[in-house]
Amino acid sequence: MNAAMTVGTVDWTHRTGGRLEPCERRRLVADLARVHVGNAVGRLSVLAHLNSGRNAYVPAARLAPPDSPLTRAAEDAATRALPPTLLNHSYRTYRFGRALGELGEVEVDAELLFAAALLHDTGLVMATGRDDFTLTSARVARDVAEQVGLSTAATETLQTAITMHHSPRVTLAAGPVAYLLSAGAGVDVAGLRCWELPSATLADAVREHPRESFKKYFALAWADEAARVPRGRARLLRRYGAFTAAISLAPFQE
Repeated sequence: MNAAMTVGTVDWTHRTGGRLEPCERRRLVADLARVHVGNAVGRLSVLAHLNSGRNAYVPAARLAPPDSPLTRAAEDAATRALPPTLLNHSYRTYRFGRALGELGEVEVDAELLFAAALLHDTGLVMATGRDDFTLTSARVARDVAEQVGLSTAATETLQTAITMHHSPRVTLAAGPVAYLLSAGAGVDVAGLRCWELPSATLADAVREHPRESFKKYFALAWADEAARVPRGRARLLRRYGAFTAAISLAPFQE
């Protein structure tokens, strides 16, 4: 299936504005069901002290953001666009995604992952009209990519990671940047796969980038996005994914 037909790619999002057809919605609902089952099993493993993260270790130095023209430009754009609550979420998303990649031995372009993490939610505060917010985020990413002379292929990787990140069950087949961006955001927003991470990794990320009432802020922002794009993935997550409850039950205080 070509990129314009694959739900979540930047080509698909441009073509559809992020609006799902009934058959696409059914496939994503099935993916959501699998996510719910995996989340339940993972949370039970934590309660039983059998989760893999309890014996895992990720050196903090491996999670330090890379320094390059791309990452500096992305950080500058994110800092100008995002309120502190979302900016800190973006930093935590990178750390959690990178940590899962380290544990899973997933080779990833850390610069692209960091840029995607810092920019993935810019559209949540900037988008207008009836298109999925990630389309606005992808445009911000394109501007950053053009600013630093990023290649066409790398720009497409960056943009698709952003437009795909809130689809249920983004797999490694979508590419390591998309896979780890989605995974990192899932940890921070809903606690997905938190059981795979060392407690120190979770605690360090929150200490360095405080949540600042993130749950309340994000639940309201997501409700606004779901109302703005009634046929989009944000609405699907709220309707079929109990997303507001998932946010509130994430294993973080706020």
